[in-house]
Amino acid sequence: MAHIRISEATAKDLSVILDMILGLAEYERLTHVVTATEDSLRRTLFGSKPAAEVLLAYWEDEPAGFALHFPNYSSFLAQSGIFLEDLFVKPHLRGKGIGLALLARLAAIAKERGCGQMEWEVLDWNEPSIRFYKSLGAEPMDEWTKYRLDGEALNRLAGKDR
Repeated sequence: MAHIRISEATAKDLSVILDMILGLAEYERLTHVVTATEDSLRRTLFGSKPAAEVLLAYWEDEPAGFALHFPNYSSFLAQSGIFLEDLFVKPHLRGKGIGLALLARLAAIAKERGCGQMEWEVLDWNEPSIRFYKSLGAEPMDEWTKYRLDGEALNRLAGKDR
């Protein structure tokens, strides 16, 4: 791992972060839903109340990948955890240990912060990532189904509070 460097992103890294988000969206076939801009990332990641943190990985001096994460909480453990929202390594740099280095640094952050767990999601069709995560000892939580409320459905439900 001599060629890999991991650092915490700062506002100076906004263009790199956006580039990574767009690369991930392309890989996941979701570019049509991306509305993030450098300005919205500046507000939400580096404003007065940051919603998430970003680790950047470099292969030598080239931005190679990123991990975007935020705290979560387990009532069963009565402990904080870390939710990994995004993990991405540029296609031409895969297989060099960059994803492993990002996850290892995130695990170290979790331990430093006294977290009881790290969680993330993976698309069902993403077999290379599923194999990688299982090789680390990660367990799929197949008995859980993720739900999302957004757009008009979110607006409709929010209106019932009035």
